[in-house]
Amino acid sequence: MAEPGNDSGGGDDKAVPISAFDLPLNRLGLSAPLHWLALGWRDFRLQPTIGLFFGFCFVAMGWALLETYQRSPAWILWLSAGFLLLGPLLCMGLYQVSLRLERGEKPSLVDALTAWRTRTAQLAIFGFALLILEMLWGRSALVVFAVSFEGMPELGGSLGKLLDPENLGFLVSYLCVGAVFAGLIFAISVISIPMILDEQVDAITAALTSLRLCLTQPGVMLVWGALITVLVLLAMLPGFAGLLVLGPVIGHASWHAYRAAVGTR
Repeated sequence: MAEPGNDSGGGDDKAVPISAFDLPLNRLGLSAPLHWLALGWRDFRLQPTIGLFFGFCFVAMGWALLETYQRSPAWILWLSAGFLLLGPLLCMGLYQVSLRLERGEKPSLVDALTAWRTRTAQLAIFGFALLILEMLWGRSALVVFAVSFEGMPELGGSLGKLLDPENLGFLVSYLCVGAVFAGLIFAISVISIPMILDEQVDAITAALTSLRLCLTQPGVMLVWGALITVLVLLAMLPGFAGLLVLGPVIGHASWHAYRAAVGTR
């Protein structure tokens, strides 16, 4: 295996070409996601201050979404997509913390916040790809709004109006479009960013490896995706406060998902 977490700033220039189809993938059991969450909780307890910092970032993003909905409901679904896209990038600091703990080193908040420096170019490429997907998802959301309501509706920031049974066609259409984009984003990013941080691989290889994992082991990855979705939704109910803890726990758990999935070379 390539030396994990190369801390040199020139890591991108010295990346060793690796085919996405050469990286071995381990067989995962359906109960594996629960084990990843347990390890994520352990990492959070070991470094609660850093975890709470990132958790507050997640909560702040939730508050921003709520404020946006109050002022401009038509944009909330687009920004919700952005929330899902920014999550994996924001979790990079949590991956760095888990990596340090794995090595027996002491993590620091500064180290977590600057984890991107070692793989700047590849992370920028991956982030740009996520941005394109966000723009496509956002445009699709606005089109669904416009077609369903023959223009942008005046909902007055009321979620109840948006979920009115009369808007069933809109809800089904948006959920179908959202499922396509959310599924694609999950498939290419579920282990990509921790892999870029840990291995000397390019963004395309990491994304293809992540996609290959989801295609070859759909059962366990569907369980993992569903578990993340349910936990995030539950965490959002009390004013997004649950994200203060669940956000970093899921971030740490995602690192362990990567560690469990990608075999050694």
